[in-house]
Amino acid sequence: MASGIFTIFDDIAMLMDDVALTTKKTVGILGDDLAVNADKASGFSPSRELPVLWAITKGSFLNKIIILPLALLMSAFAPWLITPILMLGGIYLAYEGAEKIYEYFVPHKEKEDVSANRYINMSKEDIERDEKAKVKSAILTDFILSIEIIIIALGSVSTKDMFTQITVVSFVSFLATVGVYGVVALIVRMDDFGYLLIKSSNGIDSMKKKFGEILIASLPKVIKSLTVIGTIAMFLVAGGIYIHNIHELHESLHGVPILLAELLVGSILGAVSLSILSIIKILFKK
Repeated sequence: MASGIFTIFDDIAMLMDDVALTTKKTVGILGDDLAVNADKASGFSPSRELPVLWAITKGSFLNKIIILPLALLMSAFAPWLITPILMLGGIYLAYEGAEKIYEYFVPHKEKEDVSANRYINMSKEDIERDEKAKVKSAILTDFILSIEIIIIALGSVSTKDMFTQITVVSFVSFLATVGVYGVVALIVRMDDFGYLLIKSSNGIDSMKKKFGEILIASLPKVIKSLTVIGTIAMFLVAGGIYIHNIHELHESLHGVPILLAELLVGSILGAVSLSILSIIKILFKK
C-alpha cells in the first residue's frame, strides 16, 4: 500500500517536472502573447474594459479547447501538417504587424482615433459594433498564438505517453490563458488602483498617494508602449516560426543574433504579404 502511494507521488513529481520544462520553453511566446493581447484589449471605454476582456478570455479558452485535441490528433496521425499550419499562422501575424505600421505612416483620410475618447460621440449601436470587431480580431490573433504555444508545448513532451502529453499541454494552455489575461486585466485597471490609493490616503501627501499618481500617469504610456511591443512581437513570432522550420533560412542567418534575425524575417514576411494582399484588393476593386 505504502509503495503504491510513493509510486503515485513519484508520477506526480515527474509530471510536474514536465510541466516546468514545458512552461520554460513556452515562456518566450507567452511574453509575446501578453504584449499582443494587452495591445488588443486596450482603447475601450473604462466601464467596458473588463467585460470586453472577459469576452476575449472566453474566446481564448474556446481556442484552446478547439486547438488542443486537433494538435494531439495531428501529432499522432499527421505530424507533417503541423509545420504548414504554423507557417500560415506566421504569415497572418506578420501581415497584421505590417498593416499596423502601414496605417501609422499612411493613415486614412481621417486618422482613426484609437483612444477610449472616441466613444464619446458614438451611438450605442456603433460602440457595440466596434467592440465586437475588436474582440473578434483579438480572438483571431489569440488563435494563431495559441497554436504556437500548444505546438511548442506538445513538442517538449512528444516522447512521453499520451496521458502525460494531454495533462502537460492542457495545463500549459490553461496557464497561458489565465496568466496572460490576468496580467492584461491588471494593466488596463492600473488607473483604478491608482485612484483607490489616492482616495485611501485621505488627502495626505504620502507615499501611497504619490504611487497612485504614478500609476495613473503611467497607464497611457504603458498602453502606447504595449502597442509598439505587440507589433514587434508579431514580427518576432512570425520570423521565429520560419527560421526554426526552414533549415536553409536558419543556416543563412546563423551568425545573426536570434532576435534580430526573427525581426528581420518577420518584417520581410509582413511587407511581402501586405503588398500581395494590397495588389489583390486593387485587382478585385477593378
